[in-house]
Amino acid sequence: MISYLIRKFFYGSAVMLGIVVVVFFLFNVLPVDPARMTQGQRADVQSLQAVRKEFGLDKPLPVQFAYYMNDLSAIGIHLNTPAEQLKYHYIPLFSISQQKVVALKWPYLRRSYQTSKDVVSMLLAVVPNTLILATTAMLFAIVIGVFLGILSAVHKDTWIDRSTLAFSTLGISAPSFFAGIIIAWIFGFVLSKYTGLNMSGSLYSYDPFKGEVITWKNLVLPMITLGFRPLAIIVQLTRNAMLDVLGQDYIRTAKAKGLSNYTIIYRHALKNALNPVITAIATWFASLLAGSFFVEYVFGYNGLGKTTVNALEMSDFPVVMGSILFIAFIFVMINILVDVAYVWVDPRVKLQ
Repeated sequence: MISYLIRKFFYGSAVMLGIVVVVFFLFNVLPVDPARMTQGQRADVQSLQAVRKEFGLDKPLPVQFAYYMNDLSAIGIHLNTPAEQLKYHYIPLFSISQQKVVALKWPYLRRSYQTSKDVVSMLLAVVPNTLILATTAMLFAIVIGVFLGILSAVHKDTWIDRSTLAFSTLGISAPSFFAGIIIAWIFGFVLSKYTGLNMSGSLYSYDPFKGEVITWKNLVLPMITLGFRPLAIIVQLTRNAMLDVLGQDYIRTAKAKGLSNYTIIYRHALKNALNPVITAIATWFASLLAGSFFVEYVFGYNGLGKTTVNALEMSDFPVVMGSILFIAFIFVMINILVDVAYVWVDPRVKLQ
């Protein structure tokens, strides 16, 4: 188990390194000057040069990449000064010259070009909102999807089964950004008098008397929109897996023994049918973080997606890269947790 997890960790690190290389060079070949975006179109040459020097944009591209990787890695080479130690929060390991040391530190994602704020602090301010949105959307998809999948399998070839399959097909076919616009218009505008929901709004809002308050109703429409497609996938996977399991010999034996349908379905059949569903749940949870970019933008929900889209519009590379690395890290960790969950659900599965 330990050796397997170590291998998966190194594979995941290689994936993240590949993402850094691709995004870094792709971002830098775009015909956009971050210094110009920061200072405006009427900025003088001296101001632009000062900004480029401050963020290291005046150096050749390979040198910029080397410096970025030095900042991003857990072990890097840094100046042995109080200012440098305060900036990177590093622990010196050993000296390589009078001025430089090899140090152990957390990855440094740099500062935003636009606000000069630390990228980590910016992400920490919005990531909880996105995690709440993705988690509630996934729970919504799991509960409704598994229930409808079981219902469809138990009532195979009836109107319930056909209606459920039609619903799931519609969910798979509708892109999140399109579904978000339709859902926002119907339930947040046309029927807002009855639903009490808004077309846009974030989880946290400011009240002049109470300060910052949680507005849970602003979570409802983004949650449904984001969970709609994984719900449709889970319905079909659960139905197909349940139909396969319900045709096994041990299920027929359980029926012959006189066990109730509830016991047969929920204690015997469901657990053995969960493997493909777990895979879908894990994959979609990571995908929801990426899908939240469009949903958050449509609903004006302040989260990781909205922050990243705004950063893309302003060519704010450190914020964009920080967001992408966070999502990549979530993908890697979820893949590892899925493999471990397989062993828990089905003891026949062995990690090798």
